[in-house]
Order: sequence, then structure tokens, then C-alpha cells
Amino acid sequence: MRNTPTGRQLRLGSELRKLRELAGLTATQAGQLLGVKQNQISNMEAGRVGVSPERVRTLARQYRCADQEVIAALCDMTADRTRGWWEEYREILPAPLLDLAEIEHHSRGLRTAVTVHIPGLLQTPEHAREIFRQDAPELSPPDIEHRVSFRIKRQTVLFRTPPTAQRVVIHEAALRMQFGGRKVAREQLGHLVDLSEHAHVVLQVIPFAAGAFAGSGQSIYYIRGAVPQLDSVNLDQSHGPVFLDAEPQLQRYRVLLSRIEASALDPATSRDFIHTIARNL
Repeated sequence: MRNTPTGRQLRLGSELRKLRELAGLTATQAGQLLGVKQNQISNMEAGRVGVSPERVRTLARQYRCADQEVIAALCDMTADRTRGWWEEYREILPAPLLDLAEIEHHSRGLRTAVTVHIPGLLQTPEHAREIFRQDAPELSPPDIEHRVSFRIKRQTVLFRTPPTAQRVVIHEAALRMQFGGRKVAREQLGHLVDLSEHAHVVLQVIPFAAGAFAGSGQSIYYIRGAVPQLDSVNLDQSHGPVFLDAEPQLQRYRVLLSRIEASALDPATSRDFIHTIARNL
């Protein structure tokens, strides 16, 4: 029995529960079909016990799930038993942050839209350090350094082979925030320009001149899974990351992100726009 299942383990259990409910079965009925007790079904769906690929296929047959891509993706979630780099922070940082790193590690693509902050995966260490100082003044200097190093390690998804594709929309307001002073801000803008020149990073800017746009009051982080059903939305709250994965929520944020991206400058013009802001600092 797991006392603290990871976000990925919880998501696997949640998806198995969704399949059961779509089949119109209770946990007791599912247990009867499999010849196990109801509490074993409940423990699997809560991520408290491991599930083998064979068990997932058996459950899919009993639940009359014929989507082979979904079944294969769920089996992959059970087969990956590696302990990621984030585990070294298990006793140091809040569990939701580790869940975020785990989900990013397994993602097939990332979409972000932000208004007043540079996305964490695109921040320089100096910029991230100042963000933590301002947003979490209760943190001690060692705690801040742990969070900075954790954030920088998360960025490896953009530089591994193959890298994870990321599409980002940043409002001009975020580009003009001088966290840490002009020198840090200039270096951060230069870092954005460098990243935007990578083929797997699409960076767009919404200038003040664009006026009002859809989703202007939100910061959205959309994490694509192996199949659309396994996508996640991360909303960054003051108390930590909040994850959404219900299909109506996913569809809502897909549409909203597309509308935001349509309001932004094209990538080449956005790169020039960032250059101009950096040059005038």
C-alpha cells in the first residue's frame, strides 16, 4: 500500500475509475467480474496499490473499452517504474511541485499563456530567485535555493533528446516586469530570445496595443499526455499547483488557448518585439 501516491499514479487510478463509470459498473460489480474484493478496486483507483499492464488490459476488456491508444497509454503509465530526479526533493518541497515535474517529464507537448510572469520553464536562475523572494517572503534562503534548483532542473524537458515542444504566449506586461533590476531583466529577455530560436519552442507576445483578449486574467499551463484523454491543465495558485483533467475542462482550455494564441503576434515579430524591449532597458 502506498501512503503517498504520486500525481501520475493518482491519474492512472482516476482514468481506471472513469472507464469503470463509463461502463456503468460499481466498484463492487467490477470486483466481482475480476474475482477480487471491492476494496482492491477502490485502492487501484485511488493509486494506493500498483497495477500491472496485464491488469489494465483485463479491466479494459471488462469495461468494454475498445480504444487501443488509450489502453496502451495506460499500460505505459504502469510500466514506467523509474524514480525520477524529482524524488530527491521529496522531503524538501511540497508534493504538488514534484507531481508537476513528473507530469512534465512524461508530457508530449506544453502550451502556456501568462500575463505578468515569465513561465517557469523559461526563467533564468536569477529571475526565478527574485520571483521566489517576492512571492514567498516566508521562505528561508536555503528554501529559495532548493526551489530555484528544482525549477531549473524542470527545464531539462526542453533540452533532452528529443526535446518537448512548447508553445508560449507572454503578455507585454510580463516582459516589462523588472524582477531583480535592469540587469536581471535584460538577461531574462535575452534568454527568451535565445529560446525562441529553437525549433521546438514557439514564443508569441501579446502587446499592450492588442487591448483586451480572451483569457486575459488567467495564467494557463496545458500539459499534453500520450493521448488527449491524458492531458492536464495546471493552474498556478498561491497555495501551489492545481491540476484539472475532466474532459469538459480540457476542451475549454484548449479553445481558450487557441483564442489567446490567435490574439498574439507571430513568432518572428514577437522575437523582434522582445529585442526592442531589452534594448531599451
